Amino acid sequence: MAGKNNILTKELQLNKRENNEPLRVLSEADWDFWKENGYVIIKNAIPKENIERLKALIWEFEEKDPNDPSTWYTEPRVQMKMKELQGAGMVELYNHQYLWDNRMEQRIYDAFVDIWGTEELWVSIDRCNLNMPKKDKKATGGFIHWDVDTSLDPLPQNVQGVLSLVDTTEEMGGFQCIPELYRDFPEWVKTQPKDRNPHHPDTTGYEPKKIIQEAGDLLIFNSMQPHGIRPNIADQPRVAQYISMFPAQEEDESLRQESSPKSCVN
Repeated sequence: MAGKNNILTKELQLNKRENNEPLRVLSEADWDFWKENGYVIIKNAIPKENIERLKALIWEFEEKDPNDPSTWYTEPRVQMKMKELQGAGMVELYNHQYLWDNRMEQRIYDAFVDIWGTEELWVSIDRCNLNMPKKDKKATGGFIHWDVDTSLDPLPQNVQGVLSLVDTTEEMGGFQCIPELYRDFPEWVKTQPKDRNPHHPDTTGYEPKKIIQEAGDLLIFNSMQPHGIRPNIADQPRVAQYISMFPAQEEDESLRQESSPKSCVN
């Protein structure tokens, strides 16, 4: 939902499990990892047939052939307003039934129930990603940012998610983040200038971690996690669907009527 990454700032909180409530999908080790690192990977989140058919749909939608690299580098359908998204492989595909089938998958829903601690959830309407290999195999860096405004007080409470449709490697252009900065944020922010960019951190002294996913893995991350996409210097494209859920807000009529996709970048 466009511009809605800051919506959960005051009334709603992530699950704290104050009474050690049982988990549906996450193990206790997963929970501890989530709390410490600000992200967690849910294995085998969707059936294999869902993976294959959505991959085929994305390739067809983009009018590209997965077996013919000469078709991979056509001009993008939409020019991205955010500079860092240019050439990142964003696919403006939102409402096909295959995407909704994954959004409604029980294991995915239950994972977000664990994260939020409530069954009353709404699902975001996010796009897909088809990140082609860079022709320059020496490309480095990628980008790191926050989708939320980290200057807010209190800080935003939200999560985002990326469902991998392929097995990724460190060289493939996938999700990267900085768990150390996520943990250090309360002290780190005290060292930053008052006019700092609340969406683009100064990462001096920090090294992004390259997250590896297998096809069918759902990665959920705290929106306070500094994150982005790393360059794809492998030989195969990275393919993914973005999925997230957040507590229903029935009283917010403007949010109920919101039909545009959320700006989720990972």
